[in-house]
Amino acid sequence: MKRRIADIEYEQMMLSRYTIAHQRHSGELDRSVYLLMSRIDGQGPMTIAELSHALRLDNSTLQRQVTAAIKDGHLERIADPQGNVARKICLTASGSEKLSDARALSITALEQILGDWSSADVEQFAQYLNRFNSSIEEYSEAKRA
Repeated sequence: MKRRIADIEYEQMMLSRYTIAHQRHSGELDRSVYLLMSRIDGQGPMTIAELSHALRLDNSTLQRQVTAAIKDGHLERIADPQGNVARKICLTASGSEKLSDARALSITALEQILGDWSSADVEQFAQYLNRFNSSIEEYSEAKRA
């Protein structure tokens, strides 16, 4: 089992390397901005504190990323719809379009990479990735407590 865990560590590292390389060569959004925008796209407008917790980044790092994305026109600050004092961060129309374009490039690449995989293999891989990421989230939460 220990050797298989080491194999998983290596493969996960390679996956991360390839993903980062793909983003760098695609000329699209920076990886950190892509992750930030994807989270907001999936969950709706969020405060800096909510984003910090969700992405497991300290407030100062997140604030720098948000400020850069606002400057680039991808994000904007809005009043909280519930009337709370903290402002929410949301996608701009152009940010949403840029995210959609970047996601489409990524999906197209994955379709080509997985093109000769069976539907069952793709389904199983998606389920394992989801389970793996959920386990990482649980592990991270436990480490924070």
